[in-house]
Amino acid sequence: MGKDKRWLMLLIAVAVIALDRWSKMWIVAHIATGHAIVVIPKVFRLTHVLNTGAAFSMFEGANSPLLVRNLLIGFSVAAVMVVLALLWRMGRTVTLTSVALALILGGAIGNLYDRWVFKFVVDFLEVHIWRYHWPDFNVADSAIVVGACLLLLEMLRPQQSRD
Repeated sequence: MGKDKRWLMLLIAVAVIALDRWSKMWIVAHIATGHAIVVIPKVFRLTHVLNTGAAFSMFEGANSPLLVRNLLIGFSVAAVMVVLALLWRMGRTVTLTSVALALILGGAIGNLYDRWVFKFVVDFLEVHIWRYHWPDFNVADSAIVVGACLLLLEMLRPQQSRD
């Protein structure tokens, strides 16, 4: 059996966290809250949005923002622990699953950091395709979605039998 690659999976997670933190700090320093820079007209803008809700701004207007924040922090901590345990168990080799888990771990920690320290998550990527507008998102969200898609691909991929 080859050398243990868990260090590489943790390095991927750390890279996601670092890129997420850097990108959010850049946005905060260069774009005022509520403003945007057009990158591709009618398609892509860099924005500065403070998301106190969950993914896609769900629960943003809740009656009890503190309860929502605490529930989201609790859920995020639980998710980080589960993903970390799965990664520790499955990350000995480089597979689609181990890379997916590393991306999800990095993304979850990136958004958890924001929510814990600032009480909101900085979102800044805004995409429009024809009439569809995606809710603003960030690098951590992107890593989580890419990781989830890789896990889905792995589940849909035909498995070789062990005859």
